[in-house]
Amino acid sequence: MAHRTVLVVLFDDVQSLDVTGPAEVFAGAEQHTPGTYRIRTASLDGAPVRTSSGLTVVPDLALAKAPVPDTLIVPGGQGSRNPDPRLVEWLRGHGTGARRLVSVCTGAILLARAGLLDGRRATTHWAYSDRLARDHPAVDVDPDPIFIRDGHVATSAGVTSGIDLALALVEEDLDRDAALTVARHLVVFLRRPGNQAQFSAQLAAQTARREPLRELQRWVAEHPGAELSVEALADRAGLSPRHFARAFRAETGTTPGRYVDRVRVEHARRLLEDTGDGVEEISRSSGYGTPEAMRRAFVKALGTSPAEYRRRFRPAPVH
Repeated sequence: MAHRTVLVVLFDDVQSLDVTGPAEVFAGAEQHTPGTYRIRTASLDGAPVRTSSGLTVVPDLALAKAPVPDTLIVPGGQGSRNPDPRLVEWLRGHGTGARRLVSVCTGAILLARAGLLDGRRATTHWAYSDRLARDHPAVDVDPDPIFIRDGHVATSAGVTSGIDLALALVEEDLDRDAALTVARHLVVFLRRPGNQAQFSAQLAAQTARREPLRELQRWVAEHPGAELSVEALADRAGLSPRHFARAFRAETGTTPGRYVDRVRVEHARRLLEDTGDGVEEISRSSGYGTPEAMRRAFVKALGTSPAEYRRRFRPAPVH
């Protein structure tokens, strides 16, 4: 098998983790299966770049001398928001040459400026999705998933989602065992599916301002199998159901029912990933009652069944 060249574009004020996260994944895959990947970094003039966190990264070469890569990775960071026009021109001229074109975080803004996302579905960091959609109406921006594949173009959300996307690409190139081995080595518990939301249930909802509702949010996360109807939660909060529902939405940005749905999916997902418990047991402990109810919730939230989710995202036993 010939080496697949992975070229990472560098520029001043790049987000360091957008660079090193995917690079470490492909480097780990190369260690797992030698002869698989050759990782190269390149800046416009071949000069060192200073990342947004103050680190200095020395590239391998200048972009003008870079080989046509198998996978071209465009990271994000402050420097992607007001880029050097020469970088955009280089991407416009060379982005279509790679077998796979990948962006991490706001690297999607660079791809969009170069016209490489027109007519495609894409994502970016949640804080910049509105800007991407506003400035580039030809791009179908979806702010929710952690990464999106549209043909040979893949875009990912904030920072660590670049690791998830890189692991998915390694699985595509090699196999599931290789990707899971790399994930374990990096102490990434599991690859997250691309259509998983950018936020956990606790992050997706704002933390309530008032202590009774904050405490209730924590309690729900710790007791997903409990009776969590609006009436039961309102009683626990010492409010009428109508007042509770109104206050919860005003302070968290979501309804009690949606918050409970997210918590239960998240709890069940973790049990599927981390335990050998049966689907029926997990459905009860997560508050679904029956495997069929949990299956419907998973298909709605993640686009896959619990059994398929476990097959894809639970690590193989370590012998």
